[in-house]
Amino acid sequence: MTRRLLDDEDPDRLYVVTGGRTRPADDTFDPVTLVVAEGEPSPGMQSEPAVILRLSREPVSVVELAAALRLPVSVVRVLLDDLHARGKITARPPSARRDPAEVPTPDFLQQVLVGLRNI
Repeated sequence: MTRRLLDDEDPDRLYVVTGGRTRPADDTFDPVTLVVAEGEPSPGMQSEPAVILRLSREPVSVVELAAALRLPVSVVRVLLDDLHARGKITARPPSARRDPAEVPTPDFLQQVLVGLRNI
């Protein structure tokens, strides 16, 4: 028995959504990159990018957007690349801790684990 493709997996639709591109221009958007909208959807904008802008009013990861849109991450990355090039979104790595003093020590984590076991 052949598995029937869902509408969201229709190769023709995905081709149209991405304009035939299979990858973004650069690697800015990995699955955990946080995306934030810098504006509202433009009149006449394709539905998927418009939804991305609405969903990313608050920081949201690439993989969360893909799940909400029911599209492959690779397709969402192409759409995000387009929005980023037009200045509609910004991207940032998740929780970038730059100060090593902020990272918990193994001893501290061990104490937390012992405390949790004692509960």
